[in-house]
Amino acid sequence: MSCRLELIEEDGKVLEVRGADCKNGVRYAEAEFTDPRRNVTTTVLALGGMLPLLPVRTTEPIPKVKVRDVARRLSSVTVDAPVKEGQLVLADILGTGVDVIACRDLPAEEGA
Repeated sequence: MSCRLELIEEDGKVLEVRGADCKNGVRYAEAEFTDPRRNVTTTVLALGGMLPLLPVRTTEPIPKVKVRDVARRLSSVTVDAPVKEGQLVLADILGTGVDVIACRDLPAEEGA
């Protein structure tokens, strides 16, 4: 809802969240303070595909501190076409317990 939130903490513990118009705002502020996470979306090289790149994403948000490492790891990943949307591209990336999957179908290049 785009609420302007203020989080009051002491010794790393959340004491109060102000400005939240709903419980989701409170949960968001607490999670962002204690364990910020982000979804990662990028592309990987596709060999033999109709397109040279395949869009991929994490199945769940990962710890924010690992986003750059995950992106760096994915920059060296290649897949062989054909690929189906939702197909596993990389399991348990960097020990996060989160998988990376394809975001679209990618047919093989005609004549390949």
